[in-house]
Amino acid sequence: MARWLRVVSISMQGQGSKERNIEAAISLLEQASWHKPDLVCLPETFAGIGLDFEKWFATAETLNGKTVERLSDYARKHNCYVVCPMVLKDGEKTYNAAVLIDRKGEVVGYYAKMFPTIKELNIGIVPGLDAPVFQTDFGRVGFAICFDLNFREVAQRLKANGAEIVCFVSMYPGGKQVQVWAVDFGFWIVTSISSPQSMVVNPLGQIIKTAQPYYQPLISCSINLDCVVAHLDYNHEKLPALKKCYGADAEIEISQPEGRFLLTCNREDMTVWDWVREFNLETIDDYFERSRSERAKALANFAN
Repeated sequence: MARWLRVVSISMQGQGSKERNIEAAISLLEQASWHKPDLVCLPETFAGIGLDFEKWFATAETLNGKTVERLSDYARKHNCYVVCPMVLKDGEKTYNAAVLIDRKGEVVGYYAKMFPTIKELNIGIVPGLDAPVFQTDFGRVGFAICFDLNFREVAQRLKANGAEIVCFVSMYPGGKQVQVWAVDFGFWIVTSISSPQSMVVNPLGQIIKTAQPYYQPLISCSINLDCVVAHLDYNHEKLPALKKCYGADAEIEISQPEGRFLLTCNREDMTVWDWVREFNLETIDDYFERSRSERAKALANFAN
């Protein structure tokens, strides 16, 4: 069935101190609540934005610290998930992390940046070992942080762990790199950038929402996660029958010249996977895997 969620991404500038940064974030979070979000995302280590590196590192807190407590109160009050990026102290280790807080204000878990910058490593930030994905009531959420975007290992782990939507929290916008990840791995990606350059990108790599510099530091967008990406090969001739049967409930977004499409189900009594089975559609992952298998067979036959 349709799995709609409203995401709100926040951009913010540094205010000169950790305390003022947090107050600015709380003010923006209140604005975010006007959109009745299911998921709100703040930018990378928002409490330390604009601070020199030593002061940035000193913003570190534990999961039961004041920052998580305040955002937990917000999540509980507004019945939404919150992404709290922070310098996180966990035992003897300090991470650049993204903490996920659920609608009840409970910490679901956190992602530790797998590829901190060299400068971060030198100051004491410990790299994460994996890119976990967290189950929410609307779907599976994963994270990437800033410099991570340069390393496909992070996206590969997100894909392997079943991410449907990835929150990219960062100091730099990422640009086309974000779109490449979306195309190559089939994620929805919501970016939350300290400067007002945030965006929402669909699994075809298309930008469907962008921040408006100087006017609005928030972007708000509805996303339906009941969708699948498929190649036009072996599928395109089946789409008219699907559309005739299900009409406006079946959204088909074709992306050329990439030769693929995004099929989205807006019905409440079935899922996109029902249509995959009914019309014998082949997902893009299955198509590429079949192509690899056929290639292997051809090579084996040639070898013989």
